[in-house]
Amino acid sequence: MGGQTALGIDVADQLSSKLPLFVGMVVALSFILLMVVFRSLAIPATAAIMNLLSAAAAFGVITAVFQWGWLKSLVGVTNTGPVNPFIPILMFAVLFGLTTDYQVFLVSRIQEEWLRRRDNAAAVRIGQATTGRIISAAAAIMTVVFFAFTFTTDRTIKMIGLGMAAAVIVDALLVRTVLVPSLMHTLGKTNWRLPAILDRWLPRLSLEDSDEPNGAGKDAPADSGELRPAAKA
Repeated sequence: MGGQTALGIDVADQLSSKLPLFVGMVVALSFILLMVVFRSLAIPATAAIMNLLSAAAAFGVITAVFQWGWLKSLVGVTNTGPVNPFIPILMFAVLFGLTTDYQVFLVSRIQEEWLRRRDNAAAVRIGQATTGRIISAAAAIMTVVFFAFTFTTDRTIKMIGLGMAAAVIVDALLVRTVLVPSLMHTLGKTNWRLPAILDRWLPRLSLEDSDEPNGAGKDAPADSGELRPAAKA
């Protein structure tokens, strides 16, 4: 069998079979990176689950609109049909990077307060209050940009734009401002725990310039973040 139809079926089968491997590699690499940066197992695990939730929301929206025909007239869809198999791969890579960026922005601010106060509840509260409006503003801009793609006549571009806009809305309004802070409140000090063997083996990275490496002073007293007295002349 030959021709464009057979070729399309073969390509779709190949992409579909490799999708779980691709998703697993992206999740694993982001988990390792976040574990190194935040010296934690709970924070990378939470980020992976939440990022998958945002991606699932995007895929659900494009499936409902472009395949099932729900509210298709709102974005100018005339014909329904299957989703092109390369679109989930492209969207997942971009979305996972974008949502991980939001996660780093939020949790890095929370970590600063944790290292200063050693009070998880206060750190989450202050970090969320500080970054919440910035994340919402950035997400609003990205939503407008992505949704503008739906005004094109190209079905593929329209599909990517709608899916990305839906994912950003869900991520900013539900995931980063509600679910992630709630989980961090629930986990408490578990957020900042890392097995000793991993702590010794993993390299140390710091998002900000500081006097001590990221994660240092894990057992420091509660007032370790207070300002130090000026050195005597």
